[in-house]
Amino acid sequence: MPPIVNAQEITKSFGANPLFQKVSFTISEGDRIGLIGPNGSGKSTLLRILTGQVNADDGNLSIRKRTRMACVEQDSRFPSGATIRTVIESALDRSHVTGTERGAHFAETLGRAGFDDPDAQATELSGGWQKRLAIVEALVQHPDILLLDEPTNHLDLPGITWLEDILASAQFASVIVSHDRYFLENITTDMVELNRIYPDGSLRVHGSYINFLEKKEEFLHAQSKRHEALENLVHGEIEWLRRGAKARTRKSKARIGKAGELMSELADLNQRTRTATAQIDFSATDRKTKRLIELENVTCTMGQRELFVGLKFILTAGMRVGLVGPNGSGKTTLLRLLQGDMSPTAGNIRRADWLRIVYFDQTRNLDPDVTLRRALAPEGDSVVYRDRVIHVAGWAARFLFTGEQLSQPIGRLSGGERARVLIAQLMLQPADILLLDEPTNDLDIPTLEILEESLIDFPGSLVLVTHDRYMLDRVSTIVLGLDGKGKAEPFANYAQWEQWQAKRQKSDEPKSDASKSHEAAPLISQASSSSTATGAAKKKLSYLEAREYATIEQRIEEAEHFVQSKRAELEDPANATDAPRLVSAQATLNTARAALDALYARWSELEGKIK
Repeated sequence: MPPIVNAQEITKSFGANPLFQKVSFTISEGDRIGLIGPNGSGKSTLLRILTGQVNADDGNLSIRKRTRMACVEQDSRFPSGATIRTVIESALDRSHVTGTERGAHFAETLGRAGFDDPDAQATELSGGWQKRLAIVEALVQHPDILLLDEPTNHLDLPGITWLEDILASAQFASVIVSHDRYFLENITTDMVELNRIYPDGSLRVHGSYINFLEKKEEFLHAQSKRHEALENLVHGEIEWLRRGAKARTRKSKARIGKAGELMSELADLNQRTRTATAQIDFSATDRKTKRLIELENVTCTMGQRELFVGLKFILTAGMRVGLVGPNGSGKTTLLRLLQGDMSPTAGNIRRADWLRIVYFDQTRNLDPDVTLRRALAPEGDSVVYRDRVIHVAGWAARFLFTGEQLSQPIGRLSGGERARVLIAQLMLQPADILLLDEPTNDLDIPTLEILEESLIDFPGSLVLVTHDRYMLDRVSTIVLGLDGKGKAEPFANYAQWEQWQAKRQKSDEPKSDASKSHEAAPLISQASSSSTATGAAKKKLSYLEAREYATIEQRIEEAEHFVQSKRAELEDPANATDAPRLVSAQATLNTARAALDALYARWSELEGKIK
């Protein structure tokens, strides 16, 4: 069957700068395509070309007749005065749902999406619920293709799971721009990366995100070999030309022409493979204090609602806390309490003397009229970083900004670029504690990986609020979960938090009221039950346990490889005379072994449940 959408050799530029050139892209029935690429590679623009909002400069775009396409933009915007009801009714007007079906469809849609009050003002919803409403608005139009631009931004973790269930069971095709690696791994059938390093401007791989990483590594390895061979060939041809080629013979003319082609190919390869990465490295103080912040029976209420009650928690030196919970559970409020911007309703918060706290605000309040130069260096043409004076142009280059961009106003930067500006500002402030509120929004995957490494290496303490489960698992050493109903509990990792949430929801759910169970169901119900097709034995596991069980063998294999690598590092003769490195390697190996033992214990526990 021919594809629904067939884009061939699409090119788009803004001014003299090309976003992408001669990119080909197809969407077929049932495709769930993850679209990734560096900031500024043109992912959002490509979606707008597919929807017809933006015209391509060159190339051909053909779309099957009567194809219904819906798009969820990065920023959810609703008309002033619009309610949840009017937003959905307006979307239904654009769908083929008949009048007799609309009432039942409307109630079922809002119930499964978790909206309790259909007359609530859309613009007064939190960022996460506005995003959820925008997704529902697109879904009720029954599209053949759903385009999602960073859909996990502002969604809480339950909201991301809700969206995963919808996409995994949907009959429509979808294209998802996202940096959430677990999300991409869980839902994609194909991965596409827009990047100039590829000869055709993009690389498409059938399979999940992990399959894509494997194929990308193979491609880059082959390209590196080709690069090396080309350099050798060009070097040989240049030496031949220097010796004085006789251009009058036909053979010499052909060789000179071939040498020119090789040089052009090498120049093109050099241009495409020239990449830069942001240099993120937070500065810590030399504080030796162990207890930094102590919360004793802290209670915080908002209006009539209790966010958390009697919270006891001690933030110690070197602790990395992942703060999780549904939207509105008080995560940002707790960060503000830790920073001292607000006081608790009850209880005490004790802070160490002269504590330095650096805060990353998810609202990213940057003056849109200030130039990039002034945002990066407010006091002049240079900054002081770790006692070194760095010119603003050099400081900007660390965060992938060019000299031409320094005169641009902040308002013209992309979301990912504004995030890098904030990170640059934070890096100039030595900190005992980093408080990070959704720092991953809009960052591309290479920048995310660098941010993760920086946070892992940061010797101070940090409290991290993020919907990026991969970052949570990599960075945090403890997870503090808020349920939004007054409870707060510490957990070893995010998986434990999910299990705790599932048990609480099950215990709170009245057995006689079957209507409550629809809240966790996918928005678009299907006749097939693919999520339970893993065998009758797994029906004894909860949904979250089944998901955990499905991947635990792979995680055990990865943990074993990690233990082996750390054991090899410990046994490396080069480290034999380096006592600090040996101590560090032994500690890392012990931690890796403990994590592997915990995985084996959990595997045994799950196996016991299905026997």
